[in-house]
Amino acid sequence: MGHRLSKIYTRTGDAGTTGLGDGSRVAKDARRVAAMGDVDELNSLIGVILCEELPTDVRELFTGIQHDLFDLGGELSIPGATLLKATQPARLEAAIDRYNADLGPLKEFILPGGNRAAALTHLARTVCRRAERVTVALAAGEAVSDAARQYLNRLSDLLFVLGRWLNRAAGGGDVLWQKGRNA
Repeated sequence: MGHRLSKIYTRTGDAGTTGLGDGSRVAKDARRVAAMGDVDELNSLIGVILCEELPTDVRELFTGIQHDLFDLGGELSIPGATLLKATQPARLEAAIDRYNADLGPLKEFILPGGNRAAALTHLARTVCRRAERVTVALAAGEAVSDAARQYLNRLSDLLFVLGRWLNRAAGGGDVLWQKGRNA
């Protein structure tokens, strides 16, 4: 791989536009740029989660997710590109099945929390949902691959399951919502 960034500041964005991977320029508040930003934020938050004590298999799963999210960001940065494969959302489904099998059925709503890794994973789920909403809005007017939308949808489900699983693995449980607690 050659040098991709030789100069960090270029001043080309000073007027409120940014360059896409295909060389075109768009407004910094364009839906495509918002989707790219939300995916980047999600990837950064996964990086924070990886700073926590995690079981090896979960660490490897999160590391793979980071690579997938980088692929997704690349796909979003090039209109019409398809970088994600159908196997990537399918891999998340397998992980959901694996980690959810250890959990009891939900009978109550849960609150984000528990241990730090679980709480951060729940936060990542909310960022993922936002990235999904923005990507779906983008897809209403521009080409976005099915795999991109499916990946974000499956990832938010996996992050929910992993938040629960991490609490259980740490010896805790779900933080249950209590209806009317402060009424």
